[in-house]
Amino acid sequence: MKALYKPGPQPGFELVERPEPVAGPDEVTIRVLRTGLCGTDLHIQAWDAWAQSEIRTPLIPGHEFFGEVVAVGPAVRDVRVGDRVSGEGHIVCGICRNCRAGRRQMCIRTLSVGVHRDGAFAEYVVLPESNVWVHPHDLDPDLGAIFDPFGNAVHTALSFPMVGEDVLITGAGPIGLMAAAVARHVGARFVVITDVSGPRLELARRLGVDQAVDVSATTVAQAQRDLGMREGFDIGLEMSGHPSALPDMIANMNHGGRIAMLGLPSQQITVDWAKVVTHMLTIKGIYGREMFETWYAMSAMLASGPVLRERVSSVITDRYAASEWEQAFEAARSGRGGKVVLDWTEI
Repeated sequence: MKALYKPGPQPGFELVERPEPVAGPDEVTIRVLRTGLCGTDLHIQAWDAWAQSEIRTPLIPGHEFFGEVVAVGPAVRDVRVGDRVSGEGHIVCGICRNCRAGRRQMCIRTLSVGVHRDGAFAEYVVLPESNVWVHPHDLDPDLGAIFDPFGNAVHTALSFPMVGEDVLITGAGPIGLMAAAVARHVGARFVVITDVSGPRLELARRLGVDQAVDVSATTVAQAQRDLGMREGFDIGLEMSGHPSALPDMIANMNHGGRIAMLGLPSQQITVDWAKVVTHMLTIKGIYGREMFETWYAMSAMLASGPVLRERVSSVITDRYAASEWEQAFEAARSGRGGKVVLDWTEI
């Protein structure tokens, strides 16, 4: 099969022929139709400090995908050949305390598809049946390819009750944009998103946010005044990882405000812990998706909300044939657009 491949510990990928993966008794073989590009993939391609500490080569990367089941192992019970599927990219042990308590997203032995084992930047990928999510047969393949990052957005946005609340989102990357669409869908009052990228802020405006704030030119406090807000934001979703984002968010929260953090900080962050205490703020870390409550929630929202489905799909701004992967990675790295999708039927 054709695959994007990292043969050794150095920058770059190669588009090469690799052996097709062999499924175990409880595993499923999937013909990949689409994949999404993630920041993790950019780190692996660049072979930066994080990749060097986390990745063992050789490796086929890629964890955001949509495909069709072409074979199932003898112990597979429910997934069928022909099913159209995505996959939960975190493979858990099943026997640690959190797994046994039903908190699989907190497994202490999590292995990530495309990071710790071969992934989906290939014509075929293998997953345990327990990680396979079956879609309605008519789901748009591009939308199916971004269920993993959409799940991150849903997990973060639904961490706290949001109906009637004022929501601040820092970071208008693809996941921040999808979180804004979810906040609007579930009934937030004001939704404000910040970034420094003009194209991404324009995408946010088209998604229906109340304010898209270029923080290089104005302040979140000014956005509050423009909206007539008096008491600060109730919910904060930190999606950027930028060292100034969390302190700025804390400074603009209402007493009792709740913050969900998905963005991985690129460096140490200085936090005004006195304000966290005296304003009785809650800060919650988010990693990945709840397994599998988030998957049920996002599937149900998309099935019942055509406007949400249209808004989430609009976050996909760039589509390339898999053979054009280098241009696709350049587009993703530019930070100018939304989500980038590769078509593996064109290789």
